[in-house]
Amino acid sequence: MRSGGSVRCGPAEERVTNLEGKTYIPQGYHSVLNLKETQYAIETVKHTFQTKLANALHLVRVSAPLFVDPDTGLNDDLNGVERPVSFDIPVVGVRAQVVHSLAKWKRMALWRYGFQPGEGLYTDMNAIRRDEETDNLHSIYVDQWDWEKVITAEDRTPDYLKMTVNRIAGAVYDTLCVLQQSFPQLHTSLCRTVSFITAQELEDLYPQLTPKERENTYVKAHPTTFLMQIGGQLRSGQKHDGRAPDYDDWQLNGDLLFWDEVLGKAMEISSMGIRVDAMAMDRQLRESGCDGRRALLFHRMLLSGELPLTIGGGIGQSRLCMLLLGKAHIGEVQSSLWDAGTLETCRAAGVEIL
Repeated sequence: MRSGGSVRCGPAEERVTNLEGKTYIPQGYHSVLNLKETQYAIETVKHTFQTKLANALHLVRVSAPLFVDPDTGLNDDLNGVERPVSFDIPVVGVRAQVVHSLAKWKRMALWRYGFQPGEGLYTDMNAIRRDEETDNLHSIYVDQWDWEKVITAEDRTPDYLKMTVNRIAGAVYDTLCVLQQSFPQLHTSLCRTVSFITAQELEDLYPQLTPKERENTYVKAHPTTFLMQIGGQLRSGQKHDGRAPDYDDWQLNGDLLFWDEVLGKAMEISSMGIRVDAMAMDRQLRESGCDGRRALLFHRMLLSGELPLTIGGGIGQSRLCMLLLGKAHIGEVQSSLWDAGTLETCRAAGVEIL
C-alpha cells in the first residue's frame, strides 16, 4: 500500500513531529467478534488467503529479509519522501535499512533462484514506516504478502494484468466464504466482479473531486475496483498518486480497492503491477529526475537486461483482516504504537486495540 506524494530522489530530511492520529469510529459501531474470536479469525484469514493466492498465481513461499544494504538499491522508495529506519551493523560494516517493501528484492530473488516464466514466489513482509500519518487504515507497522512472478514479454499487457487481478480478487472472495463458515455472525459482503478504470478516466468522470474523493465515489458504485495507470501525470497536470519510478510500469499498474461498508469508504488492499522493463525504467527515471539511481546494482542489472520480466505486488494482511472481519480500525487486528488521541477515541467508543 502506498501513501500519496511526489517522488523525491535526494536524501530525506530528518524531522521529528508529534502528529495526532485521524481516527474516527462510526456511530453505533461495535465488533461482532470478541478479542479471542478476533485472533482465531485473523489466523483463519491469513492461512486461507495465502494458500488460495499461491494456488491462483502458482507461487511458492520463500524467506525474505527484514533489512537490506541501501547501496544495493533494493529498498522500495515508495514516494521518495518517506525516511527508512536505519541502523549500523558493526560486524558487517554497513548501515542497514529496514525494508519499506520488497518490490525490488523479489525480482532479484527470482533471478537468483532461477525461476522460469509462469513461476513465482510470495513472502511475509514486515516494515516500519515511521513517517506514516496514522488513521483508521494506516499504521507505522506494515504487514503484507509480497509476491512476484516471472512473465514473458508477450505478457506485458493490460489483459494479463486484469487476469491476474481477477484471480487475486477471487482469492479474497473465496477467503471470505471460508471465514463465514467458521464465523457465521460475520455479515461482510463483497462483490466478486472487478470493475477496471484508469486514473485518467476517473479524473475525467469527476474532475471537480480530489483523487481520494474520486476513489470513494466510484468504488461505492463499483464495490470491487482496480484503478489502473497510477504514477504518471494526468491531463490536469496532477498525479492521482505518487509511485517510485523503478518498480511498476506506470502504464501497467494499479490499486485493488474494495468498498468498506463499516467506514463508508474505499479501502486499498493491494498495490501491484507489471514491473518496469529496461525501456520503461529508463523513461520513468528521466521523468522523475532520478537518473542518479542508474549506478545502483539493481538498476544496472535491470537496464542491461539481466533481470527477468515480472509482475508483482503487495497485499495488506491487516487491511484484509480488517475488511473481512468488519473492523473499524486497523489496531483491532494488529499490534502497533498509537498516539494518545487515537487510543482515547477508541477507548471512548469501546473499541479494543490489540
